[in-house]
Amino acid sequence: MPTSFFTGTDYALSLPMILLSLFGLGVLIIDLMLPAEWKRWNAITALIGLGFSTAAVMRIQLGHFADGRPLVGSFAYLSNVGGQVVGSVLMDGFSIYFFYLFLLGAAIAILMSAHYLEIEHEHHGEFYALILFSVVGMMCMASGYDLVLLFIGLELMAISTYVLVGFLRRDKRSNEAALKYLLLGAFSSGIFAYGLSLLYGLSGSTNLQVIAQALQRHYSANPKDPIAIVAMITTATGLLFKVAAVPFHQWAPDAYEGAPTSVTGYMSVAVKSAAWAMLLRIFLWGLYPLRPVYLPLLVFVSVATMTVGNFAALSQNNLKRLLAYSSISHVGYMLLGLIASDNITNKTGIQGILVYLLVYTFMNLGAFAVVTSLRRRDIIGDEIDDIAGLYSKAPTEAVLMLLFLLSLAGIPPLAGFYGKYFIFLSLIQTQHYVLASLAVLYAVLGLYYYMRIGSAMFMRPATDPEPVAISPGMQVALAVTAIGTVGIGILPEFFIRAAGWSLGIQQAGTSLLGFLR
Repeated sequence: MPTSFFTGTDYALSLPMILLSLFGLGVLIIDLMLPAEWKRWNAITALIGLGFSTAAVMRIQLGHFADGRPLVGSFAYLSNVGGQVVGSVLMDGFSIYFFYLFLLGAAIAILMSAHYLEIEHEHHGEFYALILFSVVGMMCMASGYDLVLLFIGLELMAISTYVLVGFLRRDKRSNEAALKYLLLGAFSSGIFAYGLSLLYGLSGSTNLQVIAQALQRHYSANPKDPIAIVAMITTATGLLFKVAAVPFHQWAPDAYEGAPTSVTGYMSVAVKSAAWAMLLRIFLWGLYPLRPVYLPLLVFVSVATMTVGNFAALSQNNLKRLLAYSSISHVGYMLLGLIASDNITNKTGIQGILVYLLVYTFMNLGAFAVVTSLRRRDIIGDEIDDIAGLYSKAPTEAVLMLLFLLSLAGIPPLAGFYGKYFIFLSLIQTQHYVLASLAVLYAVLGLYYYMRIGSAMFMRPATDPEPVAISPGMQVALAVTAIGTVGIGILPEFFIRAAGWSLGIQQAGTSLLGFLR
């Protein structure tokens, strides 16, 4: 029976978010008492908060979730009536998998940021608090089973990210990027909210399972129901904007270029992973009955995203813009996994997306960590000319950068290979041979512009003789990302199983596509 108070289950499910919120507030308070030379303690405090939150997630996984059954809570009531999930939060393997991704991305971003912010003279506690608050929003997006919670999580993450993008208050590029990101983000959120309101109107509920059942009835009675189609299109528009898919990608290059480099890396992995978590939740749990309608849309968007991302990256001379367009092209590959997962028995494509997001966290953050380390004194360090001759000045960083670039290109035996492998495998299994061939062709094209950076590092003379100084935090970030990139490539089985475990079918109506059983 439903209860009208905050239950023990609700507390357990919300504990990772509560801890992050408390540590975020603690960082803001402690920052007021710290002298300028002790500001690094803010980073340490934030990392401790991430550690406590990780322990809380592990407690859910090993304790409450030990039998593999998902937990349902809402922070207001808890109920499971008639086999239906009634609540705002669904804590299953899918949620837990993404929680770990968010915490990992945030920790590496904080390690990258401490010395960088000192160079920019913007070392303030609110930077780390905003990262923690954004992770809280991401957790709501990954575990939300209710449209209201999903939207609240999205806006909490988005508002924190808007501020982080414009954190360099003296930098006009940062201010401009934040303004563009804010305006376009607000516009897309409005469209997304309109789509959610239509879904509520069709179903009379904000619960994803109830929405799916209502859409199934509507589609069976009238496959061309205009309200259902408009609801699907507007909801998809908001979701595709958040993952930077074409034609909703315009914000990404400017935001990536203008944001602090460590924030750019954080946005490219953690923020994008959260957007993917919400996209998969809504498409696979809520909108799945409309799959015959949205499948052609996804095919068009995927091909357009790979095309625009790869061809635009060819002409970029700014490292951050190049990696931004590279990130857009990777979205196209991942959308192929969603296209290929066309029934409840073949989830290889979705598993490929989850593996892709994991390996992308390591290799893309590693690449941005190297770019971040190039920032010193009056040198911004985000142009290809700035990385020229890096091997002669910092051979270790140059080799690591080459490693990350080869992984982004999908070269075995590095981690990036397995992300593309599962996507391509799912396309072949579902007989999407044209899409598979096109994806392979674009992967070869991607290798070309990645090697432009490699050629500059190893084949060109350095334009600036000043050595590259690597802070201890940056050294740890580079070590973690390098170990992850190589380790997953050499020993992928554990991580592949983790992605598969997160998609394991639980009780009917609560697991991936389970409401169709």
